[in-house]
Amino acid sequence: MPLSISFELSDRDLEHFTKALEAARATAAHKSADEIIAAASTLLIEANKVQVPDFIAERLERLDALIAMSRDDGWHLPEEDKQRVLSALVYFADPSDVIPDSVPVLGYFDDAIAIEMCVKELKFEIEAYDEFCEYRQGEAVRRGLDPAAVGRADWLEARRDELVDRMHRRRNRETGGGYGDSSGYARKSYTSAYRPGLMRVR
Repeated sequence: MPLSISFELSDRDLEHFTKALEAARATAAHKSADEIIAAASTLLIEANKVQVPDFIAERLERLDALIAMSRDDGWHLPEEDKQRVLSALVYFADPSDVIPDSVPVLGYFDDAIAIEMCVKELKFEIEAYDEFCEYRQGEAVRRGLDPAAVGRADWLEARRDELVDRMHRRRNRETGGGYGDSSGYARKSYTSAYRPGLMRVR
């Protein structure tokens, strides 16, 4: 029988995790993009070896989305946007996280919270990327192509540029551009069947 438990992080709790994220970013400042992505990927691989609660598995799936978008040659984020994603991933490149991942079950709890904080910050990037992946899948199938082998196809560029532009506009509105709250935008499930994730956690 499922058990529903809700909890709220106080400002003090959020401050604690924010400081942990900032410390991780400072620690990983010397790491390359490939090293950061590889470390986050290793966390997913290790998590897949153990039975984790569903609420943690769901958030690890969101981490998979961030990793996929940073590696996807077809998406090829502008450098400033890529740095935003890498800045979110550095927490998972720091071996001294709040709860060691070797602790059974609870080891990934702090990672799940950190992912939730990062996803909130990068929600428009994830939404745009998922839409891009769905478009690529549909168009590739229609053209008789393998979506995984499309790369930077010319017919993808216009749609990609449109989605990146919309992503920037939505992010600017939310950060005080004077156009109101963006909470009305539909949020995707972060488990898009069309996204080339590195793995499926569950």
